[in-house]
Amino acid sequence: MCTSVRTLEVGGSHVTAASVLPAERRVVDRQRHTLDPAQDAHTIIGVLAGAAKRLGPDPADRWAVAVPGPFDYAAGVSRHAGVGKFDGLRGVNLRVALAEAIPADPASFTFVNDADAFLLGEWLDGAAAGAARCVAITLGTGIGSAWLADGRIVSDGPDVPPDGEIHCCAVDGVNIEDLVSDRALIRAYRERTGTAVDGMRGLAALARSGDPAARQVVGDAFGVLGRLLTGWLHRFGAQVVVVGGSMTGAWDLIEPSLGLDVPARPVTDTEHAALLGAAYAGTR
Repeated sequence: MCTSVRTLEVGGSHVTAASVLPAERRVVDRQRHTLDPAQDAHTIIGVLAGAAKRLGPDPADRWAVAVPGPFDYAAGVSRHAGVGKFDGLRGVNLRVALAEAIPADPASFTFVNDADAFLLGEWLDGAAAGAARCVAITLGTGIGSAWLADGRIVSDGPDVPPDGEIHCCAVDGVNIEDLVSDRALIRAYRERTGTAVDGMRGLAALARSGDPAARQVVGDAFGVLGRLLTGWLHRFGAQVVVVGGSMTGAWDLIEPSLGLDVPARPVTDTEHAALLGAAYAGTR
């Protein structure tokens, strides 16, 4: 295992760069930069490369990049389209583009699904440490998921959703992200009250202040997600679920609504785990 991996964790509004020592479970020189996923490819690549350059890289470095899907991780090519973020990257080979911009050796790059990286990091040194079978769920603009058995990510087979992605599932013919996501919660509250709300953050504030409509919207949405998850968790034999993403700030409202019978542990610093997990994947 190499001693250090330069790592980028790409989120919906940021990119975090760090040097990671997987063998020591250490993340150093961590730096967060603002990223607008609606920009064109040239601009996005410039931000990613700029963050990478701040690490003072060497041409011989290995690189690991945690990035949300849809993405061809083996080829390093974006498949984003119609998902509300990174549409400008569709068809772009990030392996080649980043290697030219940093510069670096194209062969030194490993690309990892962001939810997979998060789960790997938590399994290595976090809320899922020691679990033989564990699951990660990320709650934000959409729903991410990852499934791990005996230290390896599971993305196919009868015990996990298609491609390991819970967001591919439907409930009563409706895609789960049309029921549980920032946009879905905003729409549900507006339909009930005729009033706009600032996503889950605003909805949580209203629910905590006693707004019955807000409480009902949260309860209905996460009750549906809980029922969907329960079936898959039992099928997979999960021992623990780690939960990350921006919505974990409302865990006091979400957890009772989910009603899971598998231990669920919220993680506030998902970046650390994703950086560690991506770097670990980059050394395998």
